[in-house]
Amino acid sequence: MVDVRRARLADVPRMMPLLTGYAQRAEILLRTEDDVYRSIREWVVVETDYKIVGVGSLLIMWRDLAEIRSLVVSPAYQGCGFGRKMVELLLVEAKLLQLERVFALTRKPGFFLKAGFQLIRIERLPRKVRRDCVFCSIFNACDEVGVILSLKDVAIAGDVASSVAGNLNGSASQSFLPLNAF
Repeated sequence: MVDVRRARLADVPRMMPLLTGYAQRAEILLRTEDDVYRSIREWVVVETDYKIVGVGSLLIMWRDLAEIRSLVVSPAYQGCGFGRKMVELLLVEAKLLQLERVFALTRKPGFFLKAGFQLIRIERLPRKVRRDCVFCSIFNACDEVGVILSLKDVAIAGDVASSVAGNLNGSASQSFLPLNAF
């Protein structure tokens, strides 16, 4: 069974090897165990066979803007749609919070473009640059691409929103969200 859901405190030790592995390969910024515990409400996970095989978070940047970050799936499970499911869950949460826009910085823009995001210059995200980018070791040679999605035109069916709201509040989760929730 595959469970795409909000992360729990008990998940953190199982999330860390995945996060640390991607950070060591400089594919995401390092997240310490302390960081993850303190921000646990931002995280979603994919769990299968009692293993955490995917993680991602939604960081609120401002009243109208959030970032999807640290979105990773174990190499053995890539191509199964788990990344897309986490993005769907995070976007529904952003919509329920009445955010207007969600962005990501990525080396795989095609993944986000398929989900309806559009390219954006990183310089157009000054809060992100001031908060995180300037502290990155490759800031001056950054090879990430910015993508952004306006949530104003994203409609969420009532049953999807209530199901996801239940999922985000920790009740029984669906195995998968409807494919055309957006």
